[in-house]
Amino acid sequence: MNDSLPRLRTTGLIAATAVLCCLYTTQISAQSVNDQWRWTTEQPPADWPQSGFDDSQWQAGRGGFGTRDTPGARVATEWSTQNIWLRKQITLTQVPEQPALLIHHDEDAVVYLNGRQIASFPGFLSRYETVPLSDEAAALLQAGEHVLAVHCRQTSGGQFIDVHLIDAQNPPRLPRTSSLIPFDTKLTTPWGESVTPENAWTEYPRPRLVRDNWTCLNGHWDLQFTPYEQQDSPQQWDQKILVPFPPESRLSGVRRMLDASEALWYRRNVTVRTAPGTRTLLHFEAVDYQCEVRVNGQIAGTHIGGHTPFSLDITRLVHDGDNTLVVRVVDATEEFQLRGKQVINPHGIWYTQVSGIWQTVWMETVPSEYLRDVVITTSAEQGSITVSPVAPGRLPIAVEVRDGDTPVAAAAGRGAVTLQIPQAKLWSPDSPHLYDLQVRLLSENGSTLDTVRSYAGIRSVGRTRDADGHWRMTLNGKPLFHWGPLDQGWWPDGLLTPPSDAAMLFDIEWLKSAGFNMIRKHIKVEPRRYYAHCDRLGMLVWQDQVSGGPGPAWTRLDPLPDDADWPEPQHQQFMLELDRMVTLLESHPSIVVWVPFNEAWGQHRTMQVGEWIEQRDPTRLINIASGGNFHHSGHIVDEHRYPHPGFPFMLARGGRFHDYIRVIGEFGGHGLPVAGHLYDPDRRNWGYGDLPQTPAEYRERYQQSIGMLRELQSRGIAAGVYTQTTDVEGEINGLLTYDRRVIKIPAEELAELHRTLFAETE
Repeated sequence: MNDSLPRLRTTGLIAATAVLCCLYTTQISAQSVNDQWRWTTEQPPADWPQSGFDDSQWQAGRGGFGTRDTPGARVATEWSTQNIWLRKQITLTQVPEQPALLIHHDEDAVVYLNGRQIASFPGFLSRYETVPLSDEAAALLQAGEHVLAVHCRQTSGGQFIDVHLIDAQNPPRLPRTSSLIPFDTKLTTPWGESVTPENAWTEYPRPRLVRDNWTCLNGHWDLQFTPYEQQDSPQQWDQKILVPFPPESRLSGVRRMLDASEALWYRRNVTVRTAPGTRTLLHFEAVDYQCEVRVNGQIAGTHIGGHTPFSLDITRLVHDGDNTLVVRVVDATEEFQLRGKQVINPHGIWYTQVSGIWQTVWMETVPSEYLRDVVITTSAEQGSITVSPVAPGRLPIAVEVRDGDTPVAAAAGRGAVTLQIPQAKLWSPDSPHLYDLQVRLLSENGSTLDTVRSYAGIRSVGRTRDADGHWRMTLNGKPLFHWGPLDQGWWPDGLLTPPSDAAMLFDIEWLKSAGFNMIRKHIKVEPRRYYAHCDRLGMLVWQDQVSGGPGPAWTRLDPLPDDADWPEPQHQQFMLELDRMVTLLESHPSIVVWVPFNEAWGQHRTMQVGEWIEQRDPTRLINIASGGNFHHSGHIVDEHRYPHPGFPFMLARGGRFHDYIRVIGEFGGHGLPVAGHLYDPDRRNWGYGDLPQTPAEYRERYQQSIGMLRELQSRGIAAGVYTQTTDVEGEINGLLTYDRRVIKIPAEELAELHRTLFAETE
């Protein structure tokens, strides 16, 4: 979405160079945080920073101070004037080994300790930074009482100030300033009304690698919130939660947020039938964000990363009969972790946080030697399917390909096995043909060890220049205009978790009927079944990486773009999660474009990331930074323009964009609030431009945008992304309402309007 994050800028007078805080860690500080301040917005006497100053007439309030729309802010007390003066008492039982300030500030901030100025910070931040004290400043510290005083000035826009004296070796987790109870919207979807513990996501969760011997573990689990420090499994379980819905959601039955100072615990009993020569695997499709899994009191494994599946072999920990699973989850949401649209204080284009288990949990019985995965690549030019097994050792595999009930090819071998398909039927949005696969893992003597079912769509993705020299995207060697919505994948009753598989399918089918051939899946990884539905229905997907962490100044397509400075451990976690996403989805024919960055959110080491993903998957196009800071990487240059589409062709001087496909990765956002279907009727509705006054005016604006996009096609634009599929929380710029109950423009009317976009490639 079109929302800029400010650049991080910090300098100190006595303070040393700033360092970013902090990588998500399992250790919590023992430091206590004093959030109680005395404050005034009236100019105080000159001695106001001194320890002996009488501030009893000042107002008392909790930090931080500012306006709630300020990026990265945790506002407990509203401050909207140009100046604020703050004082608080700090008690040190001992001097920190590495004393530092933990600060998030606006335009100009000056910090005093016991009356002496220790730091000055021009500019503003979009998140907290840890700034070590110099030796001179640290020498002021001793055990006992101290006064921390701050003056902050702000002249325009959002504002925020919060400062803490900490030990940089062990930074504290700041307490939440907002309620732990999420907003109680009255909206529900038709599918959410039908959810029960017995039918909650009972479908097989991994349609691209199917075995029959599996057990769904969704349903009611025990739940408990504890302090973060608690490592022992709770003795008391106060609540039930409906898995796989996150605790913040209505469908979970909990409706309570997880604070960064807390741990979230799940428990349930499972029945296991063990057998010689088999393994028991425990699968989690997604847990946000860091978790530890225990089986019968023993640690089975841990995982960091909230958006892709992971599996644990629990064979040695289970016994025949009843067994107990316990899962401990922690989630800081706004620290240095990938989180997408989640924030602690939802506003504007940012949504309610999600924590814990939010996709299916299941068990599977497999042979001792089994296929972990099969990676499928295809070639439209060769009419071929290549199957590469992921299994221990180099045991051979046998592959059979069927077209419906008809066998069309078979082959066996070690490593990658390529099968030529006679008169191959190619996959495309107009003809999404899929071949069924049976893959068997063989022993050295040729007996079958494991069998899985899969499928493949034969297609090739590429690009070509048209007669005017413009780059166009191709599918199976033919130019194809990509046209789709920005799709957030959020739900009023399930948040990140769709109410059901049928609900998720509805969105895709409706978009298909409305004349879209592509979906830009926006900074979210959906359940695996989503992509299988896109494969079957013929819906192209641009897949975003989930974003998070600090970003640079947003310079869009201007020359000399910035990158954020990410420390190595945080960057490695980003790359790990990016690789997991590619590994998860690379065999789906619907995936045609990878989008590592969006609008400079967390954009860092762009050229390095671009080089890596081009080598990791050379079969797809790379849109390195949709709407973000343009670097010469990947295949696509992407402009975001609201409300109507446009492209800065003037910035192409000198051939900057000569080797790149030009697309408009976001536009539109025309807002139409629908009474009775608003997430929060009292909230300021978010749309781009002034809101249309009538449904007729809304249609006119949409038609105008499509007409402008059609004209831009003739100037070389190869794809368009309209914002967006549905309303989401405070946003009312969807083609559907958030509850999916009102369609703002009928699908058949949209399909007729969109037909003009494909005239050149039909």
